[in-house]
Amino acid sequence: MKKKYVHRAIEKELKAGAAEFPVVVVTGPRQTGKSTLLQTLFPKYAYATLDDPLTRAAAHADPTFFLARAERMIIDEIQYAPELLPYVKIAVDRQRALNGRYVLTGSQLFPLMAGVSESLAGRVALYELLCFSGEEAAWLKLDKPDDCFSAMFKGFFPEVVVHGADRNRFYSAYLQTYLDRDIRQITSVHDLKIFQNFLELLAARAGALLNLNEIAKEAGISFTSAKRWLSLLETTRIVYLLRPYTRNISRRVVKSPKVYFTDTGLLSFLLRYPDPASLQAGPQAGSMFENLIIAELLKYRHNHNKNYELFFYRDSAHNEIDVIVDCGPALYLLEIKSTATPRPGQFGVLRAMTAEWPQSTGYLLSFTQEKQKISDRLCSMPWDSFLEMLATCP
Repeated sequence: MKKKYVHRAIEKELKAGAAEFPVVVVTGPRQTGKSTLLQTLFPKYAYATLDDPLTRAAAHADPTFFLARAERMIIDEIQYAPELLPYVKIAVDRQRALNGRYVLTGSQLFPLMAGVSESLAGRVALYELLCFSGEEAAWLKLDKPDDCFSAMFKGFFPEVVVHGADRNRFYSAYLQTYLDRDIRQITSVHDLKIFQNFLELLAARAGALLNLNEIAKEAGISFTSAKRWLSLLETTRIVYLLRPYTRNISRRVVKSPKVYFTDTGLLSFLLRYPDPASLQAGPQAGSMFENLIIAELLKYRHNHNKNYELFFYRDSAHNEIDVIVDCGPALYLLEIKSTATPRPGQFGVLRAMTAEWPQSTGYLLSFTQEKQKISDRLCSMPWDSFLEMLATCP
């Protein structure tokens, strides 16, 4: 039976990239729907996946012949044969006016990008596909707490959110595949159980300042190993590190990043929550909701090719801003609360920091159902309504 296809928000950008560049590269974690998206978007392209050992062997044996099989090709999992990239360059340079000739995908961002930057500079449009966003999965109704926590519990991978795969079985298999294939391929991790324990320790600290020394001690590994493993998790887009905002700041600010997961379903699975109700009532409900919004901000940036940057802020005077969206001349300061009834006392830090930064506007994002203007530069609004404002960012 043919699986249901749900249109992705990034489609417009991918078509534009293929019209302007000879090569398009789409990266992102495993199972986010890259292959399905591209085969749907470019149905007349020849398709080859280097995940297949026979196809990979053919690419290794004769790269020129492999690429000459069709004028336009989708090549999946290019990281398994990075030696193809110089031959892709030669092929596109022979027909430089032909755009959209090759569409490449890869699950491992940094190793792939190193080869792309060396071989295809000036010839490639780069994109990243994460899991489904609330914009794409509009049927989930994320504006109400019960529905939102149910969606966060299940997660946003296509197999779960679109095709109805059992959540526990999917994430169990996903972790096993991720550990056995991606982690073993990128580096030598001798004990995958210790690596998974490290991953679970990070999950327990989602939304908190990252203390890698503490995690390394608890995992029983060296700080060097912990640093390398964290880089792997960031490389493969399992985790996202939100860095502190330090531009034009006179007071002392924290230097450590905060750790988040790109999918709340995987995060709740690692935390072993048995159902959405226990997640919603648990001690990590607030940080899970914060994680969701940060993941949504990332997805919107990638899907719509926006240039804004994300930060958080915390200083020695205990002023803290959950998220700063830096759009260039404008700063959006976001305070995130897992509540349907924002209180006046929750605007204190936003009021203080907007006064200090003239170019900033403060927003308290929550499950409230209405937008309320508090002052000229302070506003309370439904969290999903804020995403609509990002359309004005460059």
